[in-house]
Formats: sequence, structure tokens, C-alpha cells
Amino acid sequence: MVRIRRLLWGLALCLGSALASPAIAQQAPAGERCYLDGWGDALRCYRVPVSQSVGQSGHFPDGLAVMVAPAVNDGGREPLYLLAGGPGQAASELAPLLNAFRKVNRERAIVMVDRRGAGRSGAFRCGFERDMPADLEQFSRQLADCYLQRADFAESLSSRQTVADLERVRRYLGHGRIALWGGSWGTRTALLYQQWHPQSLSALVLDAVAPIDSKVFLAASAAEEALRELERDCVADPECARLGDWKGDLNRLLQGWSEQQARTFPDPLTGAPAAEPVKRWVLANAVRAALYDPGAAAQLPYAVRQASRGNYLPLSGLTGLFINNADSMAMGLTFSVACAESLNRISAEEVARDSADTFLGTAFFDLFHSGCEAWPVSAKPYGAPEPRDHPVLLISGSADPITPPVYAERRLDYLPNRQHLIVAGGGHINSRRGCIPGLIARFLNTPAEPLDKTCVAGIERPPFMVDAYGPALGGKAGAEPAAEEVASD
Repeated sequence: MVRIRRLLWGLALCLGSALASPAIAQQAPAGERCYLDGWGDALRCYRVPVSQSVGQSGHFPDGLAVMVAPAVNDGGREPLYLLAGGPGQAASELAPLLNAFRKVNRERAIVMVDRRGAGRSGAFRCGFERDMPADLEQFSRQLADCYLQRADFAESLSSRQTVADLERVRRYLGHGRIALWGGSWGTRTALLYQQWHPQSLSALVLDAVAPIDSKVFLAASAAEEALRELERDCVADPECARLGDWKGDLNRLLQGWSEQQARTFPDPLTGAPAAEPVKRWVLANAVRAALYDPGAAAQLPYAVRQASRGNYLPLSGLTGLFINNADSMAMGLTFSVACAESLNRISAEEVARDSADTFLGTAFFDLFHSGCEAWPVSAKPYGAPEPRDHPVLLISGSADPITPPVYAERRLDYLPNRQHLIVAGGGHINSRRGCIPGLIARFLNTPAEPLDKTCVAGIERPPFMVDAYGPALGGKAGAEPAAEEVASD
């Protein structure tokens, strides 16, 4: 059951001419040759010294881990820094994104900085990469033990510290102005960097935008709307429509989830009954996780339809797509930032409004709420954002279950120089899809010019899975198995 529970953590923006000039770019240090999984070319790796005045437990390494993909043809363009999400993901985990950013990398270096407490900068994991308890009380006890072991370090971690470290790295590498790409919570980090170091910034690319004042852990309504969009698209597809009222099946499945069903739900890798019962909140979060990725979401109607008929294998197999997501998330860092900067701003009334009439209910929020009760870090508010004139490219998926397009449309009025790309049917993070990488490269090269967004309309959902053999491609899908056939699978 460890395998299923891990998927919950697959969980989890004019060139500023009026601003003061940053420090003049200097010659960067040489660094060491290194490699990261997901990218075949050699990188240059550094250890950037930081203060050791906090976190004196001795576990923090000698400096921040910084990885740089040098420009293929160095023409002097400002580098692009990649900021990871979570909070708790390491930037080094974004190395596969470099494949989509080859056009960007032709003329500008791409920099990845593992923030303190993540990845190669002393990952603060708390042991959850090995086992994630399904019981929330047990989870909270384990988290509390982890906090007590490194309370000073937990208290020291914050977005303000991360932004200060990014500025430290910029100076260490001798960079002048830099561009930032942020994904998910990384967009929050990028927006805060823009607020606190505007003179060091040239442009922002924000994918799956989490504005500074947004409460992203209120995610039930966004997940419900993403599921409803999936339902509408399924109804419009002749083959998927044959699956019937699968969304109603899902609601009934979650509402009537029994102890017997929890005990017999299969392991996604072995197909045998899971070692521990799969509780309702775990299953609801598994459905939510599937909505992050359009390919997984395309399998959801069929998987739910089969589950409603007693065949849980497709739904279990779908959850198995996210088995390894937890390994890249440092839970100590996640809770230090989330509890101090987000969860403490959410009221019980807001939770009730957000979760009402949704398939997810409070299943996602409860996990973080229970964790924050065991992780007593002090509040670290940001303050209201001030207007900024940097060019900003916003990217949203219309079916994103946690950072919907409305966040980018309604909560960034203080950024007048912004453009917004919305991928129809897109989930969470769309920078790799279709023509988006090319548009990002074009924006970074000529940020003052409006982009031609026509090609974005050509990005479509993957075809729906309609039977055990997958989608119907170029012909009529096979008929849905009869009840007796399902029982014999």
C-alpha cells in the first residue's frame, strides 16, 4: 500500500527599464562536470557557500547545490533559472524539462538551484519516501518526531530564505539580470523574487500559477471543475460517451466506500489485495492526482466505470502511474513552507465552502492540516505585492485541478505586462506540450512582442481509453465487456 499512498505527493510567472541596474555580470567560476537523470548532456555543478547560523544539526551540506546547462552558443543572453514546486521538490528533479527547452538552451544557460532542505542541498525528508502511513494520526506522530529532531532547521526554512539564496547564487555565478521559469509552487517563489529583487530580473515564465495571495491548498473546487471538464469532453467524444455516467459512478463509489472494498483494493504493481486498507481519502486523492496529467485523466472514465462494476484493476493501475512521485518531495521542507506561509491563512469556513458538493471533499486539505498541527513553525507572511513591469508569460491548463486559469486571470492585476496561454484540457504544468516550448523560447528572446497563440489551439487531450485495449484509434472501439466478462477478468 506504500505504492498507492506515495501518489498523494505528486503533489504537490518592458524589461524593467525603470528599475535600478543589477550588479555587472562577472566571469562565472568553472564548476565541475556532472550529470543528472533525464538529461544526457554534461552540466556544470557548483556548491555555493551559505550561512551556517541556522540548522546547526550538522545535516546541511557545505553550500547550495547548483547545476547549470551551459548555452550551446553563448551569445550573452541572460540565463534562465528553473524553480521547482511542491514546496519541497528539488530543481535538480527538473532536468528532464531541459529536453523541451533545447531551443532556449541554444543561446542561454539554464540554471537549477536545489533550495535548502531539498534534493542535493540537504533534503529534509522525514523518512516518508520509504513509508507514508494511511492513518492520519500515525502520519502526524511521525511528522512530529521528525520536527523535534530538527526544530531549528524546520523553523529556518522559508520562501524569503530561498529567494535570498537565489540572489546569492546569481551573484556567485556572475550573472546580471536573469529570467525565471517557475512551475506550480515555483511560480510563487518567482513572484516573490520579482517583489524583493526586481532589479535582478528580466522576465518571468510562470506555468500553473500560484499567485502570492492564493490559497492553493483549498483545492477541492478546482479538482471538481477539472473533473467536470473531463466529463464534458468525454460526452463530446462518441467513444467515451458510450461509457455512460461514469462521474456519477465515481460519486457513488466514494460515498459508499466500505471497509470490504478498502481491504480488497489491489496493489497497482502486483494486482494482489493491498497490504493495508485503501481508505476513502486515499482513493479520492488518487483520482485527484490522475487529473494532473491529461494522459492519466484520459484513462479515468474507463477505470471508474470498471470499478463501479467490481473490477478495480484499471483504477489501481492508474494510481500506479504516480508511485515514484513522493521520492522527489522533501516533506520537512514541504511542511515548513506550507504551514508557515499558506495553511495558517485558511479558515474552517473557507474549507467548508471549497469542499461542498465535490468528489474530493476535505481529503486533500485534511492531510496538510493534520501535518501542520504536528509542525509548529511560526507564521511567515509576505505582504501585499507591489506593481511590477517585467514581461510575464503565464501558462495554464484549463483542467488544472489545483491552479486553475482563474488564478492567472484575476489575481495578477499588478503585472500589466503579461500574456496568458491556456491549454484546453491541459492539466498541471504544460511547458512541455505541443508548441509551448517554442513559444517560451520566442517570448524570452523578444519579451516585449505579443505572441501568436494560434498553435495553442492545436494542443488536444490524449484520446480517451474506452476498453481494456486502450483508446479507439482510427476505428470503432470494442464493445464494453459484459458483466460476466468483467467478473472473470
